[in-house]
Amino acid sequence: MDSLDLLLNGFGDALTPTNLLLAFLGVTLGTAVGVLPGIGPALTVALLLPITYRLDPTGALILFAGVYYGGMYGGSTTAILLNTPGESASMVAALEGNKMARAGRAAPALATAAIGSFVAGTIATVLLTFVAQPFADVAVKFTPADYVALMAIAFVTVATLLGASPLKGIASLLIGLTIGLIGIESQSGQARLTFGVDTLLDGVDVVIVVVALFAIGEVFAHALKGGGGGTVTPLHGRAVMSRQDWRRSWPAWLRGTAYGFPIGALPAGGAEIPTFLSYATEKRLSKHPEEFGHGAIEGVAGPEAANNAAAAGVLVPLLTIGLPTSATAAVILTAFQSYGLQPGPQLFTESGPLVYALIASLYIGNVMLLVLNLPLAKVWARLLQIPAYAIYAGIMVFATLGTFASGGGLPDLLLLYVIGLLGVLMTMADVPVAPAIVGLILGPLFETQLRRALLISEGDLSALVDTRLSVFLWCVAALALVGPFVYGRLRRRR
Repeated sequence: MDSLDLLLNGFGDALTPTNLLLAFLGVTLGTAVGVLPGIGPALTVALLLPITYRLDPTGALILFAGVYYGGMYGGSTTAILLNTPGESASMVAALEGNKMARAGRAAPALATAAIGSFVAGTIATVLLTFVAQPFADVAVKFTPADYVALMAIAFVTVATLLGASPLKGIASLLIGLTIGLIGIESQSGQARLTFGVDTLLDGVDVVIVVVALFAIGEVFAHALKGGGGGTVTPLHGRAVMSRQDWRRSWPAWLRGTAYGFPIGALPAGGAEIPTFLSYATEKRLSKHPEEFGHGAIEGVAGPEAANNAAAAGVLVPLLTIGLPTSATAAVILTAFQSYGLQPGPQLFTESGPLVYALIASLYIGNVMLLVLNLPLAKVWARLLQIPAYAIYAGIMVFATLGTFASGGGLPDLLLLYVIGLLGVLMTMADVPVAPAIVGLILGPLFETQLRRALLISEGDLSALVDTRLSVFLWCVAALALVGPFVYGRLRRRR
């Protein structure tokens, strides 16, 4: 059965009343949290993980995918009206979008962001539909050595690209790898890093760590740092675009999509790089270069399209080889694992209907988001008036209740807050959380594949570079590790 037939069957599953309701709930919740500064889709999915165990896997993943896409949409609202990006990928849109808002053009800025997100998200989802299966077919042929090298790339790129500095990213990665070692070692049966605590013999639940670092750590860190909100630019009129705005925006949407999906689909990709590339391209090609820095609509249209196209692209390595390249993708990977599903080549053969129902829900969610964002722009703008203390109090309540709802007892709750304090220290020191989550999730898989490779070769380390693909991947990993340091040194010299 080809991808188109599988997609049609996926629409049959996604269009059931229950799954439609979950998709609508996901995109609405995702848009709301994307609008609220300081909260992103990764934190929201982390909070929902413990309380969605009773849902079937397809419904839960459709909900999380809706939150993911909705968060990308909503991040542009706070970037444009408050000049405070809800997501790092929305930083570029804030450069021109907030200038447009201050000039009284907030409505066209929000409209081009919403429509561009819809166009890019739809095109990228079409590409995801037809690229994912062939990519998975190729990944089936990967050897253990190939997987070891591929995971090394994931470790290095996430650590060096998602942190304020490469060293802080690597430190976060090591924290995650260390937590992943806790428990009974599968080969020897020896306890590792349990310190005599029986509760730790089964290891640390990934969901508890995700909720602790993203929710508890963020709340306490914000409370300690303090700080009030910025000035919200008022929104007048409906979110509509003039004919000239359309002429200037649609080429930027297509160019942004052309950057976003391919780069997002790379194991070393993400959404930040294509948004900056899109902005630079629009600035160079614009017939109105004098407007850049003062509110050029192309500077909003292109980066927002690139942002949402990359969001679909990130799902390619996540679904086909099980590698997350963003914080939200890492948390969604945790959601898969909580249902006993391991993203990778076998996912398409063992759970094909689930995968294509998830992809079909992305098409549906895109339409829902367009309907929600354009007419209800003023409603989302009003969310920016919610006091920060109310938001963070709600996060604490949901995090605590969610841990209990997932069957956790007092030891799990204690562990939640202990790891949460670690998250506070990381946030205060500007150490990113995402590499720790990736290290925690991929660490045990990396260990398993490394053992397989060495077992096959009877301990010969040269087996890790016995294929052309593994050699190439190790070279990419080395380049990704050294590149940020070299770039930083050259930048300082200049």
